[in-house]
Amino acid sequence: MSKIFAVANQKGGVGKTTTCVNLAASLVASRRRVLLIDLDPQGNATMGSGVDKSQLSLSSYDVLAGDAAARDGVVRTESGFDLLPANGDLSAAEVELLDMDGRESRLRRALRPIAEDYDYIVVDCPPSLNMLTVNALCAANGVLIPMQCEYYALEGLSALIDTITQIQRAANPELRIEGILRTMYDPRNSLTSDVSEQLSEYFGERLYRTCIPRNVRLAEAPSYGKPALDYDKHSKGAIAYLALAGEMTRRHATNPNRPVAEAV
Repeated sequence: MSKIFAVANQKGGVGKTTTCVNLAASLVASRRRVLLIDLDPQGNATMGSGVDKSQLSLSSYDVLAGDAAARDGVVRTESGFDLLPANGDLSAAEVELLDMDGRESRLRRALRPIAEDYDYIVVDCPPSLNMLTVNALCAANGVLIPMQCEYYALEGLSALIDTITQIQRAANPELRIEGILRTMYDPRNSLTSDVSEQLSEYFGERLYRTCIPRNVRLAEAPSYGKPALDYDKHSKGAIAYLALAGEMTRRHATNPNRPVAEAV
């Protein structure tokens, strides 16, 4: 059964897109079939995967609007994962979805014909709790939340959990928190350690053991249209995302019949 993860956090700059691109590449390296869906009008996941967002014939906007099938919009990246790309056209979908029938479940319906072609489907959400993010959460069975270990990140996390709970009750009872991922991690910072401890106490096993460090190679790779694994496979960032992919797949392999994640 395909596992669909929305990578979400309404706070910008926490590493959502970096996580999506590098996790997709790392899962492919572990011989998983992966689809990355760019659901952010900025199209950063698209560009970071080596696809020119200005040259798209079809995008995730066309799929949400019902003008194209998801299969027709998918392109294969040089890193080996499939991509449903995005560009600025997706901004229109934020408004247009409000007047569409079944507006919350457009992505879920679009993915049904292709979901079983993949082991993992990873959805890069915009940095806001808008209708695009709601579509991702309604289509997903797990939410991966990247966050920095700082005070304001904890405040934003509370709002996101409230949204997940509301969608779980109203539209997608299968939705769970897959895991909390600490990004831009610096263990020398005392606040980082304090917040990390709070996350561990509250989320327990849902807090990934893997931490993503601050790493120059991770920051440089998108400008070359590559995941860190292809840009510098020996970098600390690339190694960390390989570890995350391993931790994630081991969770599911240990007990394949359990829910994708624990309840919120």
